Amino acid sequence: MSQTNVEIVKRSIDAINRRDVDAFMECVTSDIEFTAAMSGTVAGGSLRGREGIEALFADIRDTWEEHRMVIDEIRDLGERVLGLGRLEGRGKASGVSVDVPFALISDLRDGKMWRSRAYLDHGEALRAAGLED
Repeated sequence: MSQTNVEIVKRSIDAINRRDVDAFMECVTSDIEFTAAMSGTVAGGSLRGREGIEALFADIRDTWEEHRMVIDEIRDLGERVLGLGRLEGRGKASGVSVDVPFALISDLRDGKMWRSRAYLDHGEALRAAGLED
């Protein structure tokens, strides 16, 4: 039985929360393009492939004492999945806690994510997904 796109995205988020590169790479194409939401995250640009994901995970590990994506609502938009929730964390150096809106738009083909874009604004993510906020 093949997994739905929603299940694949949920698995990928779980892998990010566990810092499990191998589990994450099972959910994505080898040339995955990930656009981080936070400007401090690897220069806030797009990351590609396993190398980019490893850099993202290393950045999270180095910057955050705690870092967790919490998705409260997930929408199946066919070959695209929209997740709305929040990002919880505590800075390693500052000890400051954050709890900010977070959204993720993931595009899939043949049961794998090929692109994922993170946002710190639900409205911006809804518009990017072609939906009204």
